[in-house]
Amino acid sequence: MSNQFKAISLSHQTAPLAVREQVALNEEEIKALALKLNDLLGIQEALIVSTCNRTEIYYTQAEESDRSTDLIKLLCIQKGLLDTETYRPYFKIMSQSAEAIQHLFEVAVGLQSKVIGDLQIPNQIKQAYQWAADVNMAGPFLHRLMHTIFFTNKRVAQETSFRDGAASVSYATVELIEAVTQTISQPKVLIVGLGEIGTDVCKNLAAKNFAEITVINRTYTRALEVAKNGNFRVVPFEYLEAELRRADVIVSSVVRDEPLVTKVLAEDFNVLTYKYFIDLSVPRSIQPEVEDVPGVLVFNIDSIRAKANEALQQRLAAVPHVESIVAECIAQFNDWSKEMVVSPTIQKLKNALEQIRRDELSRHLKGLNPDEAERLERITAGIVQRILKLPVVQLKAACKRGDAENLVDVLTELFDLEKQQVVSGH
Repeated sequence: MSNQFKAISLSHQTAPLAVREQVALNEEEIKALALKLNDLLGIQEALIVSTCNRTEIYYTQAEESDRSTDLIKLLCIQKGLLDTETYRPYFKIMSQSAEAIQHLFEVAVGLQSKVIGDLQIPNQIKQAYQWAADVNMAGPFLHRLMHTIFFTNKRVAQETSFRDGAASVSYATVELIEAVTQTISQPKVLIVGLGEIGTDVCKNLAAKNFAEITVINRTYTRALEVAKNGNFRVVPFEYLEAELRRADVIVSSVVRDEPLVTKVLAEDFNVLTYKYFIDLSVPRSIQPEVEDVPGVLVFNIDSIRAKANEALQQRLAAVPHVESIVAECIAQFNDWSKEMVVSPTIQKLKNALEQIRRDELSRHLKGLNPDEAERLERITAGIVQRILKLPVVQLKAACKRGDAENLVDVLTELFDLEKQQVVSGH
C-alpha cells in the first residue's frame, strides 16, 4: 500500500499567540520530536516547522493509518503540556496528500503568512528541512518535494513582485533603519517599548547583523525575554535618557499620555551628525516639534504604514500569478510522485529481462573470443533496453491518467515480478 503525505498545523489562523508560544519548538526539540515520530510511530519521513506564527508537522504514513492524534499528543508531551485535549481543537488536521502538499507549498512561498509574502519563511522552511535531514528523517519523497518547493520559490522571486517591498509596519521599520544608517558603521539602535509591534521589530532585527540593538521596557523581565532571541543589550528603564543620547536611531512604540521625547529634551542631546526617531506609538510618543532640532529627523507610523500598505497591495496583486506558479509546480511534483509508485515495478521488470538476457548469454559465450563476447553483450543489452522502453512509457502515461494499477498488475503477472527484488538505490 502506498504512503500518503499528511500534516497537522497550529498557526495564527487557528490559535492565539499565547497558545502558539506554548507549542513552539526550538532546534533541539524539533530533532528530538522527529526521532520520537520514528521510534514510537514508525514514521520514516517528517518535516517539522516551528516559527512565531505556526508549528506544523508534515509526514508520510501508510494510507490506512492516521496518526494525527498521536502526533498532537507527542508534541504536547514534548512541551510539557499534559492536558492534550485542551490543545487538540487548535490543530488543523490534513489527512489527504493533496491538501497537505498544497498547504506546505502555500506556507513555503508566503501565501499563508500573517504578513503575506513573508520574506523569512523560505529560509525557515529550508532550516526545517536541514534539521529533518540531520536526523535522517528526509527520504526520497521529502527530498523531491522540498527541492520542488525551492524551485517554486525561485520562480516566485524571479517572475512576480510578491516579495517586493516591506508589507508590514515592523518590516518597513527595519527597512527604514537600514536605509538611514547606511553610512554609519555599526549604528546604535534603541527600541523603546515591547508591545506587539515593538516585539515584531525586534524579531525582524534579530535576523539582521548590521547594528547594535538595545531594548528598553518598563517591565525589565519582558525586555530580557525578547532580548534572548537576538544579541541585544538590555537596559533598565531608568537609564532611558542616557540611552536616547547614545543611540543613532530610536524606535518608540510606548503607550503613554505625554510624549516620551519632547523638543526641549531633544535640544539637550547636542546632536553632532544625525539622530533618527521612528515613532510607532498611537498617540504619538515623539513630539512633532522634535524635528525642528538641527540634525534630528522624525518618522511617524502613518508614513511607515502608508509605505507598508503600498507594498502589501503590490503583493496582493501578484497573488494570482503566484498561485498559478504553485499549481504548475505541484502538478509537476504529482507527476513524479505517481511515477515513483510504479518505479519498483519498472525496476523488477528490468531485473527480469536482464536475468533472461544473462541466462541466454551464459549458454552462448563459450567458444567466443573477447571481442565477439563484448559485441554480443552490447547487442543483447540494446535489445533489452528497446524492449523495456515501451512498457516504461506506457506505465508513465498510465500514471498521469491515474490508472497505472491495472498495468502494474498485468506486468507483474506476465513476468512473475513478485519473485524479483528491487535493486537498492533505484
